[in-house]
Amino acid sequence: MSGIPLAATVAGLLARDLAAFRRSLAAYPDDASVWAPGAGLPNSAGTLALHVAGNLRHFVGAALGGSAYVRRREEEFTTTGLPRAELDALLARTAEEVRAALDRLDPATLDRDFPALKRGLRVSTGDFLVHLATHLAFHLGQADAHRRAVTGSPAGIGAVAVNEMASARTVAEPD
Repeated sequence: MSGIPLAATVAGLLARDLAAFRRSLAAYPDDASVWAPGAGLPNSAGTLALHVAGNLRHFVGAALGGSAYVRRREEEFTTTGLPRAELDALLARTAEEVRAALDRLDPATLDRDFPALKRGLRVSTGDFLVHLATHLAFHLGQADAHRRAVTGSPAGIGAVAVNEMASARTVAEPD
């Protein structure tokens, strides 16, 4: 192990993947294509951006960080047509709120139950933070698949890059 506390690791992963989500949105040729339906894809990248922002602002920013954010989950899936600049700003604000909440998190909280029920279940805060990181990565992958399907471009955006992890460092290769 790197010795980096779990909350810092999760904060780093969330920051990395929110930045990648922003790069993915920027890789679309225009605002309209972010919202275009993709064959066999249930959600557009715009919808996914709204969903991950709402999810993280609710569960990390509000539940753990005490922000005043109030989630309107249904609007994450019904709002359409926002420009990429607005989605980018929303993801940037989400990253700030997540970082602030996790920077202040008492490490002892990780072993306690998460303060909100999720589908009637109680889980530890540490487990739930890992779940939130994998949830974001899952939807980042969906957004990348949407972009590739809608634009026809196979180009990647450098998502989930190991070199962007907090503990990443260059070491000499053995002879």
